[in-house]
Amino acid sequence: MKLTFWEAAEATNATNDWKRWSDFELTGIEFDSRLITQGNLFVPLKGENDGHSFIKSAMDKGAKTAFWSSTETAPDELPILQVADTLKAMQDLAVYYLKKMTPTVIAVTGSNGKTTTKDMTEAVLAQQFKTYKTQGNYNNDIGLPYTILHMPDETEKLILEMGMDHADEIDFLSRLAKPDIAAITMIGEAHIENLGSRAGIAKAKMEITAGLVAEGLLIVPADEPLLVPLTKELTQTIQTFGLEQADCKATIIEAQKEYTSFKINGSDTLFTIPVPGKYNVGNALIAIIIGQWFDVSEEKIQAGLADFQLTKNRTEWLKSSTGIEILSDVYNANPTAMNLVLDSFSQMPTQGKRVAVLGDMLELGPDSASMHASVNEHLDPAEIAEVVLYGAEMHALYDTLKTKYQERQLHYFKKEEKQALTSTLKSILEPKDMVVLKASNGMGLNEVVTNLLEM
Repeated sequence: MKLTFWEAAEATNATNDWKRWSDFELTGIEFDSRLITQGNLFVPLKGENDGHSFIKSAMDKGAKTAFWSSTETAPDELPILQVADTLKAMQDLAVYYLKKMTPTVIAVTGSNGKTTTKDMTEAVLAQQFKTYKTQGNYNNDIGLPYTILHMPDETEKLILEMGMDHADEIDFLSRLAKPDIAAITMIGEAHIENLGSRAGIAKAKMEITAGLVAEGLLIVPADEPLLVPLTKELTQTIQTFGLEQADCKATIIEAQKEYTSFKINGSDTLFTIPVPGKYNVGNALIAIIIGQWFDVSEEKIQAGLADFQLTKNRTEWLKSSTGIEILSDVYNANPTAMNLVLDSFSQMPTQGKRVAVLGDMLELGPDSASMHASVNEHLDPAEIAEVVLYGAEMHALYDTLKTKYQERQLHYFKKEEKQALTSTLKSILEPKDMVVLKASNGMGLNEVVTNLLEM
């Protein structure tokens, strides 16, 4: 980290007499005292626990300074930066650090696929530039400034994931990061409970342009009419992607469970991504557009996509000890995303039967029952032999599927019956079968995945 104690004080308008301490280099920044290493700046945040109470632990770990906004007396032996709000101080410091280090900033949001797109984009740009990306799901008002302050000092391209569940959250993140490129993967139904409609979600995702630089680039799906009126007043360059009419259009050449190959308009290059599904091709198109924007050659783009590393729990193929193939996609879910996964899964070749395990999609609001029931259009007994449903909201889909699936093919479990669900899966799954698990993260289906791997 190329940052000193005095710089941090000035960037955050610290109000105490910090100049009584000699200036010194900071080695990093942490808000979790357990992660502190020698020479770090400690940021005590106020949440379920007040981070100020962990100051001694941070000092024992090697913290060399700390922000402070508590009414409790700060330790005399530690250089302290008194601020009104420790979170705002970290955000202000991130703004300062971006201006100092001047990386090109790429921002990615969307109802689904933003993490995969971030991973793909980083892999493409890393072929030519020093890159850094959001780690895990650090994509909110804490995680985004934390990511900025953790980027290596040689970073040329910084890829930031931006998440939200309410209006105005991405607006804040975009104004903080001031991206040079902004991308929206798709508009689904995630968080519709808070935003009212898909139109409300589209408006919230478009907040990513709030801080987009005047000469910047916005990338949007070509098949999303809700975004069209929201882009009309923009002066930045806009490029679309998709499988139909789009600035960057893909034609799928081969789709297998382990990979998907495609070509784009105007090119004979065959691109291959190590993940299934046409929805992932859309994510790859964003990475291709960004690579082209920075004059990365097609050969390098091709190489980056072929070897990109997917963040854990995102469309992950696994295999049990007995040979059962498991498609784990249990980090988040909304109807659009679930339907895309099911459509893709239904066509994947297998020597056994296909089984779908579907858990509740959360935060869908008053129309949750009808949205869950609508998934039945993407389930066919001829393609997916058995369906296992889990959670209160999935009962609506269960009722709908009763007319399509026989009783022995359809299973329903309440949220408190996870153990029974796992036992049923172990009884119906055989070697060479293929199973997909899809649900919101709050349903905890990752535990079921872990149990299946032990079969």
